[in-house]
Amino acid sequence: MKKILITGSTGFIGSNLLKDLYPKNKIFLILRNKSQNNKKIKNYKNIKIIWYNDFYELNKKLKKITIDIVIHCATHYVRNHKFEDLLKLNKSNILFGNVILENLKSMKTKKFINFSTVWEDYNSIKNNCPNLYSAYKKSFGNLISYYSKILPKIGFFNIMISDTFGEKDNRLKIINVLRKNYKYNKTTKIISKNLFVNLLNINDIISAIKLILEKNIKADKYLIKNKVSYKMLDLINIFNKNANKKLKVKWLSNKVIKEKIYTYKKLKGWTPKESSKIEIIRIIQKK
Repeated sequence: MKKILITGSTGFIGSNLLKDLYPKNKIFLILRNKSQNNKKIKNYKNIKIIWYNDFYELNKKLKKITIDIVIHCATHYVRNHKFEDLLKLNKSNILFGNVILENLKSMKTKKFINFSTVWEDYNSIKNNCPNLYSAYKKSFGNLISYYSKILPKIGFFNIMISDTFGEKDNRLKIINVLRKNYKYNKTTKIISKNLFVNLLNINDIISAIKLILEKNIKADKYLIKNKVSYKMLDLINIFNKNANKKLKVKWLSNKVIKEKIYTYKKLKGWTPKESSKIEIIRIIQKK
């Protein structure tokens, strides 16, 4: 049984990792005392929750525990930021994680696993951040590089991901929007008939993390993504061909939109198994 600290446990990726890892590991969570999402963890017993009001308090509490593995899922995403977003972007994407990095040695941590975005190198161009969010993720990656040098006994893993999907996803993501609009018989506006998306099922992300937890994987930056990028028009056509009720879509253009993904290292021994067209369609149909 490992001692695993999960940040961002009320988010989509974090909550799914919590659900999967909970039965066989001792789980630690970090939550603000004023958190509005505490109901999401009420069904889990024997989980250690580290409550904090500010980073000074969090720093003191982290020094009192031992943790084998940290899985850092916490983030704050804003596609196009405003001035009012700066503080939250900074706290969530830099400062919060930095407090944890600073305490890895005292916690006797063996592995630190961080999630980042392929938008750090948007459209396969190195250091090409298209928004402030991705610039913050890139900056945090630099912090990880620094701590990996001064803490060489700890394995640092930076996991690069693109778009994700899965059950019970409440984010404003294209598959979830299609699912909700299908349920209520609404029309979904999609930017182009020639939009290509690389979608990874949350279950495939979990399998990648469990591989890192269980196997002797070399610490590094790794890309986990679907083997293929799907054309949204093809997905919609396949869905409507086999459904009694059709998906209503309004296509806004014919522009080819296909993001190239930077060629980071691949995670040895991992392959996506639940991110097929059939699985995507199943999620859209699910009530």
